[in-house]
Amino acid sequence: MKFKHLFLGFALVGIMSTSCVPNKKYAELQTKYDELQTTYGSTREDLINCNANTRNLESQLQAAKQGNLELKKGMQDLKNTLDKSMDANAQGSVNIAKLVDEINASNQYIKQLVEAKSKSDSLNIALTNRLTRSLTTDEMKEVDVKVLKGVVYISLADNMLFKSGSYEVNSRAMETLSKIAKILKDYKDFDVLVEGNTDNVPISKTNIRNNWDLSALRASSIVQVLQNNFGIDPKRMSAAGRGEFNPISDNDSELGKQRNRRTEIIITPKLDEFMDLIDKAPETED
Repeated sequence: MKFKHLFLGFALVGIMSTSCVPNKKYAELQTKYDELQTTYGSTREDLINCNANTRNLESQLQAAKQGNLELKKGMQDLKNTLDKSMDANAQGSVNIAKLVDEINASNQYIKQLVEAKSKSDSLNIALTNRLTRSLTTDEMKEVDVKVLKGVVYISLADNMLFKSGSYEVNSRAMETLSKIAKILKDYKDFDVLVEGNTDNVPISKTNIRNNWDLSALRASSIVQVLQNNFGIDPKRMSAAGRGEFNPISDNDSELGKQRNRRTEIIITPKLDEFMDLIDKAPETED
């Protein structure tokens, strides 16, 4: 409509330019023309603003669409994370239950070890008490009985067992060895290790080259007496020589050398029981 008025205005101007128009009429037409010019300018400005608003709205719409896509992606990522978390929680519950089972198995295993050790300690104490009560006062001067780390050590002075430089057992040692053998028979679940020890004085004889030989031969002699004279099962026993290299005192004095010249009967629980427990140890996964 505004463009139509504008066209009429231009037409009137053309007419006025080709014909003679009264002044009053001309003034009216001029006023009308000015109004049309103003309307045209306002309309053109409105059109420009409208186009700008349209572009702005289109830009906002595009941004909203992009935001909507990102929101959907974020929601999907959140859902995926939640699903993984639920799976992890389910797996975690399984792992916790498995861990509890492993802890219970380990506790049972530890309990068995403690019970086995307690049993061994109790037997060691009983064995030691029985042996010391059976020995005379004179025998106790040459026999030392003690328990170290779950093992019973019976240390016998060599001057009671052997003559100097010899590995033949003295007859006077038989009474003491018989008392030890009686204890060993009552404790059949224990192994017996006999160790010979010497001082650092060199020795050289036809059948004894050095202190290694002497200590090993003396240990072997005690084992054979326990087997042949007192019926101790040889499968339970072993003999070893330590020579001069396992002293319990210095060799600078005669008293120190006397203490080092000894034969030890070492009584230990059978390792089979503990090895069985070790084999039964619960396995854990890394």
